[in-house]
Amino acid sequence: MADVCVPMFVSSQTSIYCSSCALQPRGAANLIENHPMRYRKFKADQLFDGFDFRAEDSVLICDEKGRIENIVSGAGAGGEVETLEGILCPGLINCHCHVELSHLKNVIPPGTGLINFLKTVVQKRDFDADIIQGEIEKAEQEMFNNGIVAVGDISNQADAIEMKRKSKIRWHTFIEVLSITDEKAEANVGHYKKVLAAHLEHIPAPHRSVLSPHAPYTVSPKSFEMINEASAHKILSVHNQEHPAEDELYRSGKGEFLELLSIFGFTSSPFPITGSSSLRSYLPHFNRGQKIFLVHNTYIPQDDIVFAKNYAQQNNLSLVFCLCPNANLYIENKTPPVNEFRKRGCRLVLGTDSYSSNWQLDICREMYTVQKNFPEIPLAEILCWATSNGATALGQDDRLGSFNKGKKPGLVAISGLENGKLSESSKARRIDCAW
Repeated sequence: MADVCVPMFVSSQTSIYCSSCALQPRGAANLIENHPMRYRKFKADQLFDGFDFRAEDSVLICDEKGRIENIVSGAGAGGEVETLEGILCPGLINCHCHVELSHLKNVIPPGTGLINFLKTVVQKRDFDADIIQGEIEKAEQEMFNNGIVAVGDISNQADAIEMKRKSKIRWHTFIEVLSITDEKAEANVGHYKKVLAAHLEHIPAPHRSVLSPHAPYTVSPKSFEMINEASAHKILSVHNQEHPAEDELYRSGKGEFLELLSIFGFTSSPFPITGSSSLRSYLPHFNRGQKIFLVHNTYIPQDDIVFAKNYAQQNNLSLVFCLCPNANLYIENKTPPVNEFRKRGCRLVLGTDSYSSNWQLDICREMYTVQKNFPEIPLAEILCWATSNGATALGQDDRLGSFNKGKKPGLVAISGLENGKLSESSKARRIDCAW
């Protein structure tokens, strides 16, 4: 590290001189003049840099604005290092949420199954506007306190615009298109383009918004094609294979999803019978260099994982598989085939889904659920999904996701470890450091 400038300190706030640059101490006034930046130093039981755990005595150094300066050994850090319990890691990334549904907390009981769950969301979504706004703000504050620094959020309406405009969290808003028939595709997609325009007007950069499909059981072929045309090189999201009936709908035009579609007045399936799975039926509508989040994947078969990866490679797409394990357990009492994704080299990220389908909005709890159900997965790998993978997937890795020098990823301490692993009592909290 001879070519790296490592600050040395006389206090936790003011750097005195660099141990490895040509500058030599000639008195405190001279050195402070040459190195005027104020620094903070943090040490924890374990330091995770966004990719892997560092050496046990590692100390993270950031400037007064939360920008990462360096990671050094304890011996090279000087005095007054702030010590934290548990794991110190970059801010957490929630790649799938429906903050607009926060008012449905405790409204839908666990274990209803997906079809009944969706029917209840449709039938019970409308609440008083003040209640909806209040619960949206509570949810944002909860995620902020839990160390979440960026969210991939689903929006059908404009309910969350004011919150997002003021939020310290970075938001990538997927304006979710529901457009069941080709006949109404232009009108429906046109409506959601107006919702998108409102988001783009009122939620400025670095927040982002884009049209995105809801699911293969609510989007017609022409609607998929219109979204494809409007989203070249954008980051999209689609709910994928949460229930076996989704594939049955495309293979035969039958199955439990007809119960949901009957709410919208359909007595038979409006979708083409392809004889293939839903994923094989809709993914070929995309061919314009998009990055597509496939969310949930609770019932995806192995051959569809292979198909999706091959199609993406051949058609200049990038796929991200987003896991929301607590929501899957809440609705279907099932987890997705995580080890199949790992075995096939899929890029994995984590999400919380919404308060209609989860007990909390906490990525730490999602990590614990993965570890509990798949104890063979190293904790560093799961942390990577929640930090650097998530930031890269949302296109926010220029600032977030890792402790690389110059980034401002936010700092999070995860406590409640047992034998170096997450436990039922593990909690994540933001460290009060500007970012």
